Amino acid sequence: MSSPTAAPHRSATELKITEIFRSLQGESASSGWPTTFVRLTGCPLRCSWCDTAYAFHGGEWWTVEAVLDRVERNGCRHVCVTGGEPLAQRTCLTLLARLCDAGHRVSLETSGALPVADVDPRVVKILDLKLPGSGEAARNDWTNLDHLQAHDEIKFVVADRADFDQAVAWVREHELERWTVWFSPVWEGLPPATLADWLLESGLDARLQVQLHKVLWGETPGV
Repeated sequence: MSSPTAAPHRSATELKITEIFRSLQGESASSGWPTTFVRLTGCPLRCSWCDTAYAFHGGEWWTVEAVLDRVERNGCRHVCVTGGEPLAQRTCLTLLARLCDAGHRVSLETSGALPVADVDPRVVKILDLKLPGSGEAARNDWTNLDHLQAHDEIKFVVADRADFDQAVAWVREHELERWTVWFSPVWEGLPPATLADWLLESGLDARLQVQLHKVLWGETPGV
């Protein structure tokens, strides 16, 4: 059986896109802001709780210029490039830089399994480190921590107590409180109040978040 891969590379000016849409940011320090989301197709990971499996395949080829034009027409200052795993497409780096050049506040949602060293330093990198419950914890590239800036963020999606305990251990081992650290419960898998209690008991300088967009609209793609 072949391993999951990203969309094939076609040219240095094109990306395979699943969707581009305007919504409210549901996670991270930008939660609540009107945001244009650019969701790239393809991901080399297969997390057990993934809520965007529809982005693994399909999609359409867009030029960077076409993406920029659509983003401008949406009229949002904030832009989030997500996936799938956006960094699985090399042209994503060009897109991120061009979005910054256009004056947008740009965030990148990435798994932490692929290198972030070449991401434009103006971009807010949100590193979604994988816990054992995802089935992909072995894919974490810890050298990425060497390339994070003060404005970057780290996210843990927690499925159960074992996941939480591992996240706490990693926060302490790698001194992750240098950045904003988010704990998110698996949607409809772990009660947010339970995770809140664990976080309070831990004494960590970290933050709880729920997926605001799902609270508002459920699991409908493109909102």
